[in-house]
Amino acid sequence: MTKIKDIIQHLENIAPPAYQENYDNSGVLTGDINRKATGVMISLDATEEVIDEAIRKKCNLVVSHHPIIFGGLKKITGSSYVERTVIKAIKNDICLFAIHTNLDNVAHGVNKKIADLLGLKNTSILRPKNDQLMKLETFVPPAQKSAVLEELFHAGAGNIGKYDECSFQTKGTGTFRGNEESSPFLGTAGNFEEESEVKLEVIYPRYLNDNILNALKSSHPYEEVAYYIHPLDNTYQDVGAGITGFLDKPLPALKFLKSLKKKMGLKVIKHTPLTNGLVSKIAICGGSGGFLLKDAMKAEADVFITADMKYHEYFDADKRIIIADIGHYESEVFTKDLIYDIITKKFTNFAVNLSETVTNPISYL
Repeated sequence: MTKIKDIIQHLENIAPPAYQENYDNSGVLTGDINRKATGVMISLDATEEVIDEAIRKKCNLVVSHHPIIFGGLKKITGSSYVERTVIKAIKNDICLFAIHTNLDNVAHGVNKKIADLLGLKNTSILRPKNDQLMKLETFVPPAQKSAVLEELFHAGAGNIGKYDECSFQTKGTGTFRGNEESSPFLGTAGNFEEESEVKLEVIYPRYLNDNILNALKSSHPYEEVAYYIHPLDNTYQDVGAGITGFLDKPLPALKFLKSLKKKMGLKVIKHTPLTNGLVSKIAICGGSGGFLLKDAMKAEADVFITADMKYHEYFDADKRIIIADIGHYESEVFTKDLIYDIITKKFTNFAVNLSETVTNPISYL
């Protein structure tokens, strides 16, 4: 039996909650996650109409990209669309779950989905996050080295970009003397001992700290495990805002924008003046991405695809980059397909539905 919490746990393994921005409110918003999952409804937004659709299709879990509860609710009287949506979900035992900026910030998240739709190659995070990595140093007997490393890798240590099971190892000598209450793995209590050891060094994401320490202590043979943990200043290239990538071959700017419009089903693109040259490097930020304009320019992108740009921000392009504002809903609507793929690859024993409700609050004449 698949429970709601099983699905949520899988989604949070893909996009850890630790990676959401501090202003965000991703996660479980309503409902009992210990109940059996009867079906999943996936939507960009959780609205009353989406809840009605979930009821009709017998889905007791609604997974949305945007959280319906963004700020604090001081009352729930049904006086706003947010309150009415929450009331309807609770009355019908529907769990609301949002996976927002944490899905934006992972390397294979929202922006990668857009990059894939456009056929971009050699993608990388536009603004990688700092202060997300830790380094573990520990000391083990040579014969137990592989067993300890295996557990650390399994817990999530040792991943660097396109490589996994990364570590650094240094041979040395450890000394110790146990008291009368000790039970040393090597040597004899009360004696001064010198033993060959290997110092292991691995890096891991900060949010996995407890998992890594549990793996170390459960696999290490010593009665007292010696280790050091260091926070790292390194940027974490797998986590951060926006993405860049390259077209298969350079295109005239107008031809690229027409291709963009077709591939993403756009009605309109607001853009800055087009250059006469070819475009090759593309920067992307689904949703409101004006905060990344300088990063896109620093990365020497030819085009910056995003949404919700303010009037004066278009001047900031300064003819050095083409801003292509494609609309907030339009830039993120394919997130539904991304979430669908994540869930259906893992769970196949119940219905997963893409919401047919168009939640875009903006219309075009």
